[in-house]
Amino acid sequence: MAAKPKKAPIAVDQLTKAQAKVELTRLALEIAMHDERYYQKDAPTISDADYDALRQRSDAIEARFTDLVTAESPSQKVGTQPSRAFAKVQHAVPMLSLGNAFSDEDVTDFIARVRRFLNLPADESFAVVAEPKIDGLSLSLRYVDGELVTAATRGDGFEGEDVTANVRTIKDVPHKLIGHKIPAICEVRGEVYMMREDFLALNRKQEKAGETVFANPRNSAAGSLRQKNVAITASRPLKFFAYAWGEMSEMPKTTQFMMVEWLGGAGFVVNQLMTLCHSVDELIAFYRKIETERASLPYDIDGVVYKVDRLDWQQRLGFVSRSPRWAIAHKFAAEQATTVLEKIDIQVGRTGSLTPVARLAPVTVGGVVVQNATLHNEDEIARKDIREGDTVIIQRAGDVIPQVVSVALDKRPKNSKPYSFPHTCPVCGSHAVREEGEVVRRCVGTFICPAQAVERLRHFVSRLAFDIDGLGEKQIQEFYDEGRVMSPVDIFTLRQRDSRLQKKLADREGYGEVSTRNLFEAIEARRTIPLHRFIFALGIRHIGEGNAKLLARHYHTIERFREAMVDAGKGAHDGNEAYQELTSIEGIGPIVADAIVEFFAEKRNVGAMNDLLDELSEVLPAEKARSDSAVAGKTVVFTGSLTKFTRDEAKAQAERLGAKVSGSVSRKTDYVVAGEEAGSKLTKAKELGVAVLTEDEWLALAGG
Repeated sequence: MAAKPKKAPIAVDQLTKAQAKVELTRLALEIAMHDERYYQKDAPTISDADYDALRQRSDAIEARFTDLVTAESPSQKVGTQPSRAFAKVQHAVPMLSLGNAFSDEDVTDFIARVRRFLNLPADESFAVVAEPKIDGLSLSLRYVDGELVTAATRGDGFEGEDVTANVRTIKDVPHKLIGHKIPAICEVRGEVYMMREDFLALNRKQEKAGETVFANPRNSAAGSLRQKNVAITASRPLKFFAYAWGEMSEMPKTTQFMMVEWLGGAGFVVNQLMTLCHSVDELIAFYRKIETERASLPYDIDGVVYKVDRLDWQQRLGFVSRSPRWAIAHKFAAEQATTVLEKIDIQVGRTGSLTPVARLAPVTVGGVVVQNATLHNEDEIARKDIREGDTVIIQRAGDVIPQVVSVALDKRPKNSKPYSFPHTCPVCGSHAVREEGEVVRRCVGTFICPAQAVERLRHFVSRLAFDIDGLGEKQIQEFYDEGRVMSPVDIFTLRQRDSRLQKKLADREGYGEVSTRNLFEAIEARRTIPLHRFIFALGIRHIGEGNAKLLARHYHTIERFREAMVDAGKGAHDGNEAYQELTSIEGIGPIVADAIVEFFAEKRNVGAMNDLLDELSEVLPAEKARSDSAVAGKTVVFTGSLTKFTRDEAKAQAERLGAKVSGSVSRKTDYVVAGEEAGSKLTKAKELGVAVLTEDEWLALAGG
């Protein structure tokens, strides 16, 4: 049953007061839940954009119904309560969060608000510090007489977690401040983070050890810092950027910019991309520049922060709710990022399809580090003119694989060349063919392509092919992984090879002497197989059970079929008698014929098939369909529960008599043979006036 679509929320300006009260309660609970997952558990379950949307709706409702604001409202809180796993630390100066800007207009409004509050003339410019917004874990470091005494997380903004022992293991955090005029009380604030390369290396290590991998560097850094075992924190490559302060017994400098420079001189690592701007245009230009360079930075950022430079003005502007009036975070567009497409790789699917994949400089999009993006197909690459080395915009929505949206042509390298899609399989070197009307190019190395091996082996042993009892999909995967069965011929040499192995099949978990003997006997029983099953087992594109039977009846023997298919691929189709004969078979058109020809044109396919034939006892010749029976040339549909024969027996008999068996009823159907409990096919036959026969009537018509 399809899920019902979610109802769109009522617009804020349409809410009644009663509705607003209920909505604010719901939003407060949902935001609190997500705060706990983000700040305490370091495992957010929604993207930053979705979280921001919840906050924005709550703020908008509170702005309309101000009397509904309470101490428990999200706008009055920062973060969440500190975890009970750590001792608590009271912040001498609250660690509040920033308001958000999501557009250029929001930035313009921010500067206008500052100007109005300070009563500055319209023509008076003022300095604003712009710096990348590090996506990490906020931390406060308290120094007394230059010595580190306490380190605490932000927590709920007023009380955080004591992580002093863990923080002492971070190389970027000095244990003692250096330089002149160090305040007696000096509380330094900043962000704990992890370099992207370090994060990827850590995840590889975690995965190899069978442990949990992190979604992004922020979660990784937060999880690493908040370890009860300090040794684990010490083993993690954590870093720290200093950019703010809390309680200070005296201020060494008078501006934001100079204070951050002073922090650098005192022994901290500060962000060298921080710059001074004097207009909205300069702020937006810096934002655009950082957004473009985002992928090339070695750490994750999720926006740009703007702060009024003069500290006395910051003091005058003060705070509103949980945020300072003198600062704002300009967030990047949700689910999009700019990065460099380093290489285009071609992945070969289990059925031979060639899919282009962009290998990207790692970048975080929607809370997940992205290194790959789909390029769909060769037409899409050509349409967007995507090239290796391009700077590209990528986007990600939900759990969908990221895709390349567009190319930044102004950043294209001068020596760039259009991408040439390969016409051979990068895995096995076979031809890669694109059929008319399709966008996908496929490898024709059905038997010899490692990328297709498992899927082709599963097809080979399927019910309508060799149908080997005890050799299903699970066993095929296991045997392939162990190197026991890598190609169809290996199935028929398995017993011989097993006798020479130190670890025999009977020694495997889940196997024994009896089950192994049964498997070998089942394989032996399939050394003799009908021609149509053999043709179907080859896994040639477009050759299902029906077409396999058509080919088997026409060519009669495997020798005739093999010889004719090889001849059909020689030279041009025009004037090629073997190709013309192939396409003359009713039901075998040019698309199907070309797929067969491509298979046999690959000499290694033919070689693998010949090796297989050498291991078989016999491929049974097909019975030639009769043309003199009462049902020859007729289309028949069997439906319902048959009691006098199985469905397969009925189909086989009809086909021997020259009839065509179909799975659906149409105006072209001649007879519908209805067994017990026949359903919709019988109903449709009656609607179309198709002749309906009982089993006895069919047997009489077919001659018993």
